[in-house]
Amino acid sequence: MTSSAPAPRVITVVGPTAAGKSDLGVFLAQRLDGEVVNADSMQLYRGMDIGTAKLTLPERGDVPHHLLDIWDVTETASVAEYQRLARAEIDRLLAEGRTPVLVGGSGLYVKGAIDALEFPGTDPEVRARLEEELTERGPGVLHARLAAADPGAGRAILPSNGRRIVRALEVIEITGRPFTANLPGNDAVYDTVQIGVDVARPELDERIALRVDRMWEAGLVDEVRGLESRGLRDGLTASRALGYQQVLAALAGECTEEEARAETIRATKRFARRQDSWFRRDSRVHWLSGAAEDRGELPHRALALLERAVTA
Repeated sequence: MTSSAPAPRVITVVGPTAAGKSDLGVFLAQRLDGEVVNADSMQLYRGMDIGTAKLTLPERGDVPHHLLDIWDVTETASVAEYQRLARAEIDRLLAEGRTPVLVGGSGLYVKGAIDALEFPGTDPEVRARLEEELTERGPGVLHARLAAADPGAGRAILPSNGRRIVRALEVIEITGRPFTANLPGNDAVYDTVQIGVDVARPELDERIALRVDRMWEAGLVDEVRGLESRGLRDGLTASRALGYQQVLAALAGECTEEEARAETIRATKRFARRQDSWFRRDSRVHWLSGAAEDRGELPHRALALLERAVTA
């Protein structure tokens, strides 16, 4: 069944983890003759299913989903490569008269897909030198240097995130400009309506704890064990994914499985707060309640919002 109102050219469904984005994306794609384009950076990896809450085939409701399971766990994530792939899918769907529904909580990936964002190149020698320094001296020293060179980047990047610190310092060195000068603005390349799913923090925290418990019951430890044999520990990006990083630590004897589960819950709650802060900074996002008492009405409110957007 499709809506009688014309659909906007591109729809995004964004917000923190466990808010209910995936189900809403399926509903909107069903109603608006659309297909889902994944914008969750970790769902791009093959085999990372339980820990990323990837929808099963029945849960996808016969809606085609794109950009799932495209990278091996040993590959390093690239926003620039994702941008190329996502725009190719969006352009193809638009050419076919279909509605692209971009769903996910990876803020930079969403922006890379829908906004004007150019990625500076890389210099292997500069990158290797910085990575060697990171290994020898740790992220704290490099973060202090970054904060001195570009205070905005120092505030935006966690002192523990060595990979992003190295990238920021590399960009500064090869461009001669602050890293923040390369961060995306709000210049859209598509006619887009963005929907944010809003859940109050206490309820969201409860959902996260329940979701992590269910992941453990569904066999997350076995999933990680299987991916470990396929090189997960060597994957600079995949090995740091929430849940996977903690289970790898348990498998290495660095903590118990119960401690890994508790840390996954804590880390996911922190991550959800950062996601929420990221999307709140974008005034183009229309927020709708995804709270338990509003869950039944959320799909219809989203559809009504989209219909108003294209007739305004």
